[in-house]
Amino acid sequence: MTLCAQNHIVESLNKYGSMDEWSIRSVKESGIIGGRVKYLYEFFGDRDTVETREPFSAPEGYYWRTNNVLAVVAGVTKTNNTVFPEERDGGYCARIETHIESVKAVGIVNMDVVCQGAFILGSLPEPIRNTKDPMAKVLYGIPFEGRPEALVYDFKADVGHEAVRGTGFAKLKPLGYPDYPEIAIILQKRWEDGDGNVHALRVGSGYDRIMENVTEWKNGHRLEVHYGDISGEPFYEDYMGLMTDPDRAFHTINSKGENVTVLEEGWASADEQPNFMIIKFLSSCGQAFYGGVGNILWVDNIHLEM
Repeated sequence: MTLCAQNHIVESLNKYGSMDEWSIRSVKESGIIGGRVKYLYEFFGDRDTVETREPFSAPEGYYWRTNNVLAVVAGVTKTNNTVFPEERDGGYCARIETHIESVKAVGIVNMDVVCQGAFILGSLPEPIRNTKDPMAKVLYGIPFEGRPEALVYDFKADVGHEAVRGTGFAKLKPLGYPDYPEIAIILQKRWEDGDGNVHALRVGSGYDRIMENVTEWKNGHRLEVHYGDISGEPFYEDYMGLMTDPDRAFHTINSKGENVTVLEEGWASADEQPNFMIIKFLSSCGQAFYGGVGNILWVDNIHLEM
């Protein structure tokens, strides 16, 4: 990757990280589940609304992605929107929330699903066809060879709501423990072997799990990127560790066009050059379909400090 290409990515991330641009897809859901018109927001564009059932296609230079998504399951069109633009001081921010999405059709389907809000660097191919292997649906991150110093953003948060399990296949189940939003920037060194398996070393890490309510905006919060093995550092927590659990690991598309799991196999040296970057703003820190219903993370003015 050339320095010019890298700088272009940083400029684009910082531009759209202002949260002042967005577009709206107006989607009419299938009549069998009510036929309501729902809105899916994405943070680029001139705030125009387009009536469509077409899968999302990111414009050139837009590397962010919400998990606002169009699903078509067994011919039934359904949407879910967990990230919204919200007015703030003459501009806009993003409101990222965990909520329950219900799908009901008398005698056919009656599902309640816990949906976590997410604003990420990466992609979410549409339409979603099923709820199997949810981590495989989201392709976190983009190729990037820079070594940023920090991820900077404004935020406030309503946190600690009781985690609820809602997979859609059973009744909602309160789990008796609190859930918290999580923000992270991760730099990796990835490579693919001859069999198409994708391997990774962790090069850089920055994590922020928001454990208490932040009722007033905290502006210019700086999440520092630490390079190399952080497991012995005083600030280290277990959730900052290597992604080795297949149920929670990131996925990517390999050179054969296959969706594969990326397991982090170790810590890189502190001076290693990364080739992949992941950024995620999540309203919940648990696995898919588990979350503190009512958690809200507001973010604004996201930018990468090089």
